[in-house]
Amino acid sequence: MDNSAPILSLSNISKTYDSDGTPTAVLEDINLAVHAGESLAIVGPSGCGKSTLLNLIGLLDTPTSGTITFQGEGLEGFDETARAVFRNRSIGFVFQLHHLLPQCTALENILVPTLAGTPDPEAPERARQLLDRVGLGHRVNHRPGQLSGGERQRVAVVRALINQPALLLADEPTGALSEEGSGALTDLLLELNAEHNMGLIVVTHAPDVAARMGTVYTLKSGRLSPQGDEA
Repeated sequence: MDNSAPILSLSNISKTYDSDGTPTAVLEDINLAVHAGESLAIVGPSGCGKSTLLNLIGLLDTPTSGTITFQGEGLEGFDETARAVFRNRSIGFVFQLHHLLPQCTALENILVPTLAGTPDPEAPERARQLLDRVGLGHRVNHRPGQLSGGERQRVAVVRALINQPALLLADEPTGALSEEGSGALTDLLLELNAEHNMGLIVVTHAPDVAARMGTVYTLKSGRLSPQGDEA
């Protein structure tokens, strides 16, 4: 792949839902490009479609119109199996809630995404190295109930990275954390973004988190624009 080409390109993406027979437009003509190593934030009022946009990028939903291209490949023809394989291999997800399995250790939780498809014999060692990297090497055998909120989110970040994705999507990742924990997690996301040369998209209501990203976009009335260029 041409290193100057974007990892992700959205071209004229729109999403309309049918509400009791009445079409409701959530997103209209969204255009966006994300390159390797780039970080960006998407901000906007509650209910404006930020999570919907992330779901479209992550192939958890399909656009009504427009095209999504990932590493030069159009995604619109993927069936559900291909979409699942793509999500697992190419995109990491971090959410406001960690969604860790309570009965599993930190290491076991991190390895869950590696269980689909061909076994990766290097995954356990990579998981341990990533846990060391985020300061949790001593928590490898701890279950979620034995970890703090910030530690659980760091485990969730490592889980998102275990398959070495080209793009990390974070939906309100600091929403359940204290101010101190929010700052620490934002530091970590940006450090990993640079170290792994992956794209990073963060949806957030926190102005201080958004301000840390390389570019900030505002989603309002279904339209996405760089902050400061809003109509």
